Amino acid sequence: MRTYAALIAYDGTEYHGFQRQVETQPTVQSTVENALSRLARQPVTVLGSGRTDSGVHAVGQVITFSLAWQHHDEDLHRALNANLPEDIAILQLKQVPSSFHPRYDAQRRTYEYTIYNDPIRNPIKRNFSWHVYKYLDEEKMNQAAKSLLGTHNFATFGQPPQGNNYVRELFLAKWTRSGSDLTFRVEANAFLYRMVRSIVGSLKLVGDGTWTIKEFVRAFKAENRHECGTVAPPQGLCLVSITYKNLSWLD
Repeated sequence: MRTYAALIAYDGTEYHGFQRQVETQPTVQSTVENALSRLARQPVTVLGSGRTDSGVHAVGQVITFSLAWQHHDEDLHRALNANLPEDIAILQLKQVPSSFHPRYDAQRRTYEYTIYNDPIRNPIKRNFSWHVYKYLDEEKMNQAAKSLLGTHNFATFGQPPQGNNYVRELFLAKWTRSGSDLTFRVEANAFLYRMVRSIVGSLKLVGDGTWTIKEFVRAFKAENRHECGTVAPPQGLCLVSITYKNLSWLD
């Protein structure tokens, strides 16, 4: 048996999130497992670096799996992509030590959220951005976002996947505008459940003038989920990258 790590990308529009469900609803994990199981002719279990919700996308999700594969890694890479649907692709694949864990060994995670900020909706962007017709002031949104940097309790913006630890460290939280596209890039050691979408929705209230920067900071410091503003819809969110100490796709 060999252990492999794979960098995968997916359009999450048609999936009920990354994680396998008890129900028969399609997920990214179950789809990849089915493809691997066909190649192995026996069940194969996939571990992911993190969960993404229904409709959320990724270009930097990392998975691991063990497989009795007798051919070259390049052959496995090609065979796996040939057995996956067009909205999921293996970008990179390499052998790793069996002790490697895609979630627990991760040091940083980076997400991007895109808002299409224009009075007129664009159907081409509907699956990959949140359409906000009212003009947003990204300078005020960035001023508010600076309060998130560092180590804080983020209970206002999410729930821990397990346990009661709401503390996370944010290294980057910044908005950039390109035409009508507003992109929020956020990097942290880890995230709470729905944390990015909750932050984005609350910063949007600052951008459209509903909240002042002080009101945003007050809600953040309250460490109370009920103080959170709008939770942004899932389709604008994309998992961009996972950083590991001992894993480079360029080796």
